[in-house]
Amino acid sequence: MISVDAISKATDSFRRRAIASSLAAIAVGVLAQFACGVTPAYAADQDLGVYPPWSHGENNPAESRGLEFTVPEVDNLPDFHGNPINPRLSIFVGGNYFFAMAPLVHAFEKKHPELKGKIYYETIPPGLLAEQIKQGGTITVGNMTWVVRADVYAAGLRRIESTIKEGQAVGPAIPYATNTLTIMVPKGNPARIASLSDLGKPGVRLVMPNPAFEGIGRQIKNSLAKAGGEELVRAVYETKVKNGETLLTHIHHRQSPLYLMQGKADAGVTWQSEAIFQEQAGNPIGHVAIPDDQNATGIYAAAMVKGAPHRAEGRKWIEFLKSPEAQEIFRRFGFKSYQGETPK
Repeated sequence: MISVDAISKATDSFRRRAIASSLAAIAVGVLAQFACGVTPAYAADQDLGVYPPWSHGENNPAESRGLEFTVPEVDNLPDFHGNPINPRLSIFVGGNYFFAMAPLVHAFEKKHPELKGKIYYETIPPGLLAEQIKQGGTITVGNMTWVVRADVYAAGLRRIESTIKEGQAVGPAIPYATNTLTIMVPKGNPARIASLSDLGKPGVRLVMPNPAFEGIGRQIKNSLAKAGGEELVRAVYETKVKNGETLLTHIHHRQSPLYLMQGKADAGVTWQSEAIFQEQAGNPIGHVAIPDDQNATGIYAAAMVKGAPHRAEGRKWIEFLKSPEAQEIFRRFGFKSYQGETPK
């Protein structure tokens, strides 16, 4: 027979667990409010604003979102946008202009209202997108695996051309915008970074794109070589990596500003547009210009993916990227229109 004391203890244990569960639910609710842009008065001292996504849901083109569950730093998918189930247009675009995609999609939907709420896009690094295409569109993040076959692949011109040669995309590659490099720093530039040469100095902590799968790494190495020769390249990408003063990223357009805002690094080279976006968003980020003779220009291009399930919609998107409306959006973030000859 179970004693009264045992029942009482069990009841007390159940109550404690229930209270703990309630407190946990409240905590999740608080974090979810942050994700939606609502700041509870009793949690104003928590600095969750540095964690992506920085758009507070505005970059999600899905019309019906159901349960909103975003917990910064824990459950967070900032580079996957929209509903992956039966989209009418799927775009895989290198994350270098994730911030421009929301206004681009919005403007595109105005021209093609039949696609509103039916566009899905990803903005992870271009090398990873190319691998996902090779995997048939399958990707796993955390405990979730899903499949989306891309219609359009957009990245650097060289990457697009190589993907076409490999048979994963169909030519031609269509260039539409250009970008240049800058040195991203925390607001106020506390380490007093003035040039690329300063990045090689002992004690200067860096966050740098990994050349293994981030195309920008090649341009950065070229710029470092122009500024300080191979010695500077080795200092930044070898010596400092070994001694822990250079952190290599997997997704530099998210990690670089995050590490700078968290105080983990003093500087990092990114595309100019990424620094401009952070400043426009009000994040405590600044940038140091790189002289033209040391800088590099990235050319953005797009192509249809081989076997694209929505070819007509994909061609409309590529054509839209060259339109006056799209080019004006790119200019807001420091991009320039591509002025070279379009490949045939």
